[in-house]
Amino acid sequence: MYQIKYTTDINSEIYHDSLNIRTTVFVKEQNVPEDIEIDKLEDHCTHFVLYDDQTPMATARFFVTEDNGIHVQRVAVLKEYRQKHLGSKLLKYIFDFAKKENYQYVILGAQDHAQMFYTKLGFKVVGEQYKEAGILHHDMKLEL
Repeated sequence: MYQIKYTTDINSEIYHDSLNIRTTVFVKEQNVPEDIEIDKLEDHCTHFVLYDDQTPMATARFFVTEDNGIHVQRVAVLKEYRQKHLGSKLLKYIFDFAKKENYQYVILGAQDHAQMFYTKLGFKVVGEQYKEAGILHHDMKLEL
């Protein structure tokens, strides 16, 4: 049975589970430098982890924007759990969380190879292509 937990405490087990997933996916698989992956926003974000029993499988984080939206970042699913719709489950949970808190929209920087995934969730491209950590991205937005 899947369970989603979240925290703003960077000393918590949930945060460390999130960081382990991010390190595996972004630093080890995608060669993102660790000093870019782990940034100064860590303690300003709400960190989410999807678990199966006690096994952490997927993560994402967000911070609140100045105009009452949320900026989702660091969406990652461990390789052995991909193609099981866990990223969608996690993001839909975050969308529901954001709606309950009366946030107006979700914005994120999508790696170009993942744009179709976000489009299926209702996001639309809202900017020019850019490179972050050597990977091509587009900003995408979802109105809540």
